[in-house]
Amino acid sequence: MANTEHSFEEIVNHLVTSGFVYPGSDIYGGLANSWDYGPLGTLLKNHVKDLWLRHFVREIEYNVQIDPAIIMNPKVWEATGHVANFHDPLVDCKYCHSRYRADDLVKSQCPDLDVDGMDQKALNETVQSGKIVCPKCGKNQFTDIRQFQMMFKTFIGVTEEKSSTVYLRPETAQGIFVNFKNVLRTTRRKLPVGICDIGKAFRNEITPGNFTFRTREFEQMEIEFFFRPGEDEKWFAFYKENCKAFVERLGLRDDHVRYRDHEKEELAFYSSATTDIEYLFPTIGWGELMGIACRGDYDLGRHMARSGQDLTYLDPETHEKYLPHVVEPSFGLDRLMLALLMDSYDVETLNEGKDSRVVMHLAPELAPYTVAVMPLSNHLIEPAAELFKKIHPYFDAIFDTTGSIGKRYRREDAIGTPLCVTFDFDSQNDGMVTVRERDSMKQERVAITDLVEYIRHFLDSRRA
Repeated sequence: MANTEHSFEEIVNHLVTSGFVYPGSDIYGGLANSWDYGPLGTLLKNHVKDLWLRHFVREIEYNVQIDPAIIMNPKVWEATGHVANFHDPLVDCKYCHSRYRADDLVKSQCPDLDVDGMDQKALNETVQSGKIVCPKCGKNQFTDIRQFQMMFKTFIGVTEEKSSTVYLRPETAQGIFVNFKNVLRTTRRKLPVGICDIGKAFRNEITPGNFTFRTREFEQMEIEFFFRPGEDEKWFAFYKENCKAFVERLGLRDDHVRYRDHEKEELAFYSSATTDIEYLFPTIGWGELMGIACRGDYDLGRHMARSGQDLTYLDPETHEKYLPHVVEPSFGLDRLMLALLMDSYDVETLNEGKDSRVVMHLAPELAPYTVAVMPLSNHLIEPAAELFKKIHPYFDAIFDTTGSIGKRYRREDAIGTPLCVTFDFDSQNDGMVTVRERDSMKQERVAITDLVEYIRHFLDSRRA
């Protein structure tokens, strides 16, 4: 069942027109499923990253952050199996030539079938059975499945030949695994240790869509947490609780979030346990925001075998030598952003139905702007601008002078600004300003000399 309080299209239209997200390459007609974050979206994204870093790096003593390269030696992807196996099963409609992922097509029309458990032959037989129809033209004739490489390929150097082939990384995790020994050596840390990374990844998806839910270029926030074999359950439980606490800090509504443990038949062959955190998107329904997986020693083992380098760990206390096991909490930043924006959007009826307002109920520490400074009149722009200059070094703030004060309040509500500060004619005499809170719309007079501390206290009181 999907969240239907407001339609997906209604919210997307608001996000595009207000400056959270723009269509990519818009002046050239765009590029299919390419999106640019505008000023509001960029600020929100940075605030989500800051919260993630605070929660998983600064507040967990075991963890450090690195920033690996996007383009890596292609042997990395040969070792992990991406070059050989990272493919989508692709079919084309023989009538209108529309292209689809075969597994997604069958899942959408045969929800009772165990599509994930099918091999390619069984999946192809289902597509060719006549029961599956093209969503575009309604015909039921498809080409046989062919495998499509999902990694973007490019070349290093002046010639485009096989020996110079490299790939844009399809995930950020491998940059962590190949630097495991480097991190231990340079930080002089002992296990357990978590290595964290925020970065772009690229997948040549055939069927991207639903706005920023599935795109070819996306950003991940990942942790690879290394520990002694046999402690898998302990650290898996630790990160399940930690990830749950992080989601709660974001302020997503409880009834729009669920924690789904994978059944045994769903698990990857190297995983002993996996939990997905999912969000109830309008129209789309339940979609994955993140996964927490017990990966054992699979990744380090593959890289050790392929590179010939010893990636085992020598315990300085027990002198035991072993290949560490890993728990991987992996967030999709763009999906997390989309969930926050969908979850916070509301249209409220005011004055007994005579008025309404669009409001984004974003957590104050995540909102693009914390405070908007507004002169009540154009005659007060200069002193209000001086006040803005005093506030801006401490908080993300906006100076808004266009339109009536009521229209400016509505505009700030619609982008989620939690506080509006109005400099009025009395402010020049009594040194006070009017502070209006977004959600309650209550107003109070605050001394200009106390304003920075007032805003800090407001933010602290509303942090999870």
